[in-house]
Amino acid sequence: MHLVCLDLEGILVPEFWVEISKAVGVPELSRTTREEANFDKLMKSRLDILEKNNLKLDDLKQAANLIEPVNGALDFVRELRQRTQLAILSDTFEQFTERFMELFSYPLLFANVLQAAPDGSVIGYKLWQQEGKEAAVKIFKSMNLKVFAAGGSFNNISMLRTADSRCLFRAPQMIRNKCPDIPCVDSFGELSAKISRFLRQPG
Repeated sequence: MHLVCLDLEGILVPEFWVEISKAVGVPELSRTTREEANFDKLMKSRLDILEKNNLKLDDLKQAANLIEPVNGALDFVRELRQRTQLAILSDTFEQFTERFMELFSYPLLFANVLQAAPDGSVIGYKLWQQEGKEAAVKIFKSMNLKVFAAGGSFNNISMLRTADSRCLFRAPQMIRNKCPDIPCVDSFGELSAKISRFLRQPG
């Protein structure tokens, strides 16, 4: 049996924090795992910025609900799910994803959770699993699944290298340069073609 594992941001939807930063008018929030490989360091910086600007969880959720899927993403997911199973392995937060999971017909989702105080202030976060993307792929493979993985940020690299087949998707040049062993594609057509070759492999 085959399984496709995708990151959410940068493939199917824009980077949440980039779009949220525009919506709330705080450019400092736009930094992502495409620029900072240390997720805990990145999140501590985000929490400080949120506190400094008095931004609550509801402010972030409202901004996230204004985001639209990447052009072509809905058709890509619809066609993919007719051919194989899909799991979304993401370092984003469940509070941002509800609308998109409905649009994508509820694929399997693993995501983190933002923790809020009674007044709505964001005070922390809970990981769904330490090194969750890599761990999930290892578990899927232990279940005798053949896994294809795609993503475009630093936090996807271990997942990609653990999968049976892989590619970067629209990755920044810095990541392409650091990972010359991982092929990179820049369109859903190219990604679909790679997945098609993967699905032709014996399960």
